[in-house]
Parts: sequence; C-alpha cells; structure tokens
Amino acid sequence: SPGFEKETKGQPAIIEKGHAFEAMVEAVHSIKISEPLVAGNSIAFILDMDVTMKGRGRSNMSEICVYQVKNGKIIKEEFFM
Repeated sequence: SPGFEKETKGQPAIIEKGHAFEAMVEAVHSIKISEPLVAGNSIAFILDMDVTMKGRGRSNMSEICVYQVKNGKIIKEEFFM
C-alpha cells in the first residue's frame, strides 16, 4: 500500500501497520483471497481488494502477500504490488 514499507518484521510492527492501514480505509466493497501457496515456513496468496480510501476515492488493489512463519506464528510479512 502507498506509504508503507514492502517488508515488516516483528509482531508489534505488523499489528501497528495493520491498524494504520485500517484507519486509512473508508469502506471495503469486496475482498478476494486466492488459495494459499505453502513452501517450508512461507505462505503466499494473492489479495484483491476493492476499497474506498479516505481522501483518495475508490480503487482496486491487487498484491501478493508473503508471510514467514516460525513456531506457528507469523514473524515477517512482505507485499508485492
């Protein structure tokens, strides 16, 4: 998403980034998630969102979301638009 780093590490930073993104969203019209791809400790999927962002209007976003997992918890996330 515009204004966010491509990669975020650590649970506190990931949670904070999620709250910051939510605060920017005025309305969610639809969300579509592909079947996951799993390899070792990584999970990836395609996320398509139709959202209205505050002060920016409505737009469609499509990105590949990649998560690294350790001991059953997400420890790193990356997004590719």
